[in-house]
Amino acid sequence: MSITLNRVAPEAVTLSNEEILRYSRHLIMPEVALEGQKKLKAASVLLIGTGGLGSPLALYLAAAGIGKIGLVDYDVVDQSNLHRQVIHGESSVGVLKVESAKRRMLDLNPDIEVVTYNEPFTSENALRIAADYDVLVDGTDNFPTRYLVNDVCVLLGKPNVYGSIFRFEGQASVFYAKEGPCYRCLFPEPPPPGLVPSCAEGGVLGILPGTIGTIQATETIKLILGIGSSLVGRLMLYDALAMSFEEVKLRKNPRCVICGEQPTVTELIDYEQFCGVPGHDHEKEESGSRWDLPATELATRLKAGEDLKIIDVREPHEWQISHIEGARLIPLGELAGRMHELDSAQEYVLQCKSGARSMKALELLYTAGFRKLHNLKGGINAWAREVDRRVALY
Repeated sequence: MSITLNRVAPEAVTLSNEEILRYSRHLIMPEVALEGQKKLKAASVLLIGTGGLGSPLALYLAAAGIGKIGLVDYDVVDQSNLHRQVIHGESSVGVLKVESAKRRMLDLNPDIEVVTYNEPFTSENALRIAADYDVLVDGTDNFPTRYLVNDVCVLLGKPNVYGSIFRFEGQASVFYAKEGPCYRCLFPEPPPPGLVPSCAEGGVLGILPGTIGTIQATETIKLILGIGSSLVGRLMLYDALAMSFEEVKLRKNPRCVICGEQPTVTELIDYEQFCGVPGHDHEKEESGSRWDLPATELATRLKAGEDLKIIDVREPHEWQISHIEGARLIPLGELAGRMHELDSAQEYVLQCKSGARSMKALELLYTAGFRKLHNLKGGINAWAREVDRRVALY
């Protein structure tokens, strides 16, 4: 299966002597050859996300000679990214991810064009950004953006090279409504909010995005060259602990709301409302809540001897990394069954890593009748930054 390239006709593309030397190992393969390398140079690929999956994607697509690569992200490089987001380095900490990635890509291959979009990928800008690209590659880690990328691809008739990762497991597929099922055929509805933890909450093996990202890059190049059997209609499942690959056959759903016989979704919608969670690719601190208690204010109140009890709702292995002295560990998943251990007359401060899980814990306790509740704004990481620098950031 091959796709139509919109940017420029491959036959109009030329390779310099330097490019011929650079791609010589491609050129001597009959499946690629000079004609195929020209297709790669004529192609344009949009990467949504320059994090774990986006790092190997950007590196290998740049090295392969994709003529135009777009990068969409609005985050900055953080030290916690570096164990898996290998396109960035220590010198890029605090730098916009799209600029850090662009710099590395052009150092790897100065003959390509890299276009950066330092903005969230949203219903307002997605069609405008995606229109100029032949293939979209989903390197995100949240459900609103995954549904958005899918719907953009269906509406514009473009392939969506999909990947996802969590802890030791990964998935990959190609959703292309012209040839097979789309993402909504497989997942008609998003999971309930809070059911599936993010990588920031659950962790991810640093090598895992390299495995899945390079598979996505391979599928992208195969689509452009029109060679091999793509993952259209197949979902590849990878288990790093078992070192196993499995495959699930996918079928197009004739009742799919966007690519089915009678679609009801004909334009982009509010995906955050649809999924019930924020659409972002990096962990955000919960802010603006009337329940928020800044770390500095908590420290002041504790120092004054006020009777505040801190409940840490993280997991035990996170507690081992860092914890606030005097806090009590009750993991979020155990809280509902342990509420009887708490006193509704006591004033509590709920705390996690960033403030997201603790807000869920607060809502659970509030529903059960607790009223003297606060959420530590920014979580233990805010405490480490603003109050006690002996506490480790992670």
